[in-house]
Amino acid sequence: MAGHSKWANIKHRKGRQDAARSKAFTRIIREITVAAREGGSDEGSNPRLSLAIENAKAANMPKENIERAIKKGTGELEGESYEEATFEGYGPGGVAYFVECTTDNNNRTVSEIRHTFGKHGGNMGNNGSVAFLFEQKGIITINKEDQDEDELMLTAIDAGAEDVKAEEGYFEIITTREQLYAVRTGLEAAGYEIGSAELLRVAITEVEVNNDTALSNLKLMDKFEEHDDVTNVFTNMSMTDDVMEIAEKM
Repeated sequence: MAGHSKWANIKHRKGRQDAARSKAFTRIIREITVAAREGGSDEGSNPRLSLAIENAKAANMPKENIERAIKKGTGELEGESYEEATFEGYGPGGVAYFVECTTDNNNRTVSEIRHTFGKHGGNMGNNGSVAFLFEQKGIITINKEDQDEDELMLTAIDAGAEDVKAEEGYFEIITTREQLYAVRTGLEAAGYEIGSAELLRVAITEVEVNNDTALSNLKLMDKFEEHDDVTNVFTNMSMTDDVMEIAEKM
């Protein structure tokens, strides 16, 4: 997980705010639509939808956009019909990839993800080929500014979190998949402003690679994250100081 969040943080600092905001809106709208379709429009009985709406508000998404996405999900409005899909494979140097997508055309997405793997020195595998290398965790972020780390840790653990990590500029609260909603609710009740809260995949073991291989994988990660259908891309490449330096220069 640390590798994923550090890579995302680097890209944000490098000034891609407009593109990142546009991609975030697309991703959140699709998540709201899928959540509403699967669990209904009632936030109180649909934790996934509640989390998606809170993330939309944190991203300053207009209320009408949120409402439209919910109505598309429940069928009250016509629109694209999205489905979730995951793809697995390996990048240069045997780095494992788990790619999550939301798509309105699965055949197109399969073809494009396979092409991206092949064009950048990797290969797409079958379902299950790398899934065992990752575990799903709830990840909540809170801005570091004016926060007492010890107090936040106590509050988070009391709410059901597994751990709290200090990253550059923010705290990362880690939960089990099942406890994500409860921990977020507990932190908000304690007065904390949530930056984001979502389910992400954490590499169980990480792979260290040389600088050339790291650069090739960072380019592959970038290409996946530029794809409109990709909502998350996870790897088990270790974000060593050398790799972080390479990422900063990209």
